Amino acid sequence: MTCHPPKPLGDATTHYWLVQDMARAAGVDLAAEVESGNLTTENWSNMVQRCRGCAWERDGGCSRWMAAQETDDPIDVPSLCENVETFAKLRMPAAE
Repeated sequence: MTCHPPKPLGDATTHYWLVQDMARAAGVDLAAEVESGNLTTENWSNMVQRCRGCAWERDGGCSRWMAAQETDDPIDVPSLCENVETFAKLRMPAAE
């Protein structure tokens, strides 16, 4: 069995803003989701933590993808994003 050293986490502030930017691209307002009870602050913190450990962003993929977007309309988050499932759930309309 081969042991690999753990990869360092990215800067917390940088990844906080990456999560915010990805949420904006997806059409999700994280602060509004917290206010409405659809997202806890703990879940938001976990999103940032997952982003910090993301191999895709470690190679600059997330930043390059966001820079290439040419629309202000909400778009699907790439499957390589560690938070893709959370963003998809937050984009779903609330059940009435």
